[in-house]
Amino acid sequence: MAVSVSRDLTVQVLEDVNLVKLTDRQQALRAAIQKGEPKSLGVSQVMLGLMVMSYSIPLHFTELTEVVWFGVPWWSGVTFITAGVFAIVLDKHGTMRLLQVCVAVSVAAAAVSVMAVIIYSVDIGKNPMAPCNNVNVNQCDDKHYATRLSRGVKSSLLLFTLAQMVVSTVLGFLLYRQRRGFGQYTSLNQAAPSTPTSSTAPGQD
Repeated sequence: MAVSVSRDLTVQVLEDVNLVKLTDRQQALRAAIQKGEPKSLGVSQVMLGLMVMSYSIPLHFTELTEVVWFGVPWWSGVTFITAGVFAIVLDKHGTMRLLQVCVAVSVAAAAVSVMAVIIYSVDIGKNPMAPCNNVNVNQCDDKHYATRLSRGVKSSLLLFTLAQMVVSTVLGFLLYRQRRGFGQYTSLNQAAPSTPTSSTAPGQD
């Protein structure tokens, strides 16, 4: 904190250098975050999460497999939506604390994506499409069509989850790089008054 004393014994408390530097770095942090466009990536995460959850609905009307038993589309979709919402909020409020939370959520979303991809792959391998048993001319039985629909839906969910894994990884990497660049300023939490104040020595009117 800088103090200035004039000839008439008026004391002025000037702006804190650390506060000015912290304010400048916070503005630079927000500009850097917005330059990385987390909002667009966050919207992509939200859309992918909604698509995963909506596309999984037909699986409940076909043969129930591991994907449905474990509820993979639902908990993975909720994780994707949560990560996307944090990224959208970060674009509006670029604080260091929110940046750290967004990095953690993005890493969690990427890890969930890896788990979901493994479960989808194992499920598709264990549940092949049933052969076509003709009930009429050019018409198969219901089991064939049910397993065909299930396999197609799971393949789509697998692709969406792979896309989500890429988006979460890219977003987490970009935000982590910004966190490393600005992390040294998180310790500047003792701020002086933002505007100069003045006081007069006793006995002075």
